[in-house]
Amino acid sequence: MKVKVNRLRSVAVVLAGVALTAALTGCQGGDDDSGKGSGSGGGGGSVGSSATPAGGGGTAPGASPSVSASTPSGSKASPSSAAPAADTTPSAAPCADGPPTVEEVDPDEIALFRIEEIDGITDKVNLVLQHGAWGCPGKDTDGAPFVVTGEDSRWAMDQGAYVTAVTPIVESTENQRIGVQELIDWVDAHPDSGLVFRYTVGADGAIHRLEQVFTP
Repeated sequence: MKVKVNRLRSVAVVLAGVALTAALTGCQGGDDDSGKGSGSGGGGGSVGSSATPAGGGGTAPGASPSVSASTPSGSKASPSSAAPAADTTPSAAPCADGPPTVEEVDPDEIALFRIEEIDGITDKVNLVLQHGAWGCPGKDTDGAPFVVTGEDSRWAMDQGAYVTAVTPIVESTENQRIGVQELIDWVDAHPDSGLVFRYTVGADGAIHRLEQVFTP
């Protein structure tokens, strides 16, 4: 009888151990399933993702902010939408129909007719010129004429003056630098041409800059 009792005790211990093992295994399986359920309940997505709130008013974290294409208040408009600037070109002065008066004479421009050398003075020459003003262009002309008035005047010019010329002195409609002697030679060969020049006077009262005005 002692042998049977011992065997029964052994079987009982073994069965108790199997039952305990099964219980522990079941608990662990339940814990794993619970964890998985919790993860799926959190969205099942990648870390950092977020559902958009109802109404669509939310923005997902990490998304790039939208850039507004509208022009900020107070900023300058683009050139294509800007209003054209007002014309600031000064209006042309009224032309002279007849010989200009003293008030109408252009103070910066002269008509050149001849050049005279001055005896005993080597650094100056005399320009024989007349003052005037621009007249009204005719129907058959491309430009306005320079209308002279008064008598011939003689004005000293330095022989080292800065001189520029256009057609017909040189073959160009843009001013080209020439020497004073080149100007003298052309004027001597074409006296009384009346070409128009702008001039600038130096500290000694003589002309130190002479630039021809192109007339079509």
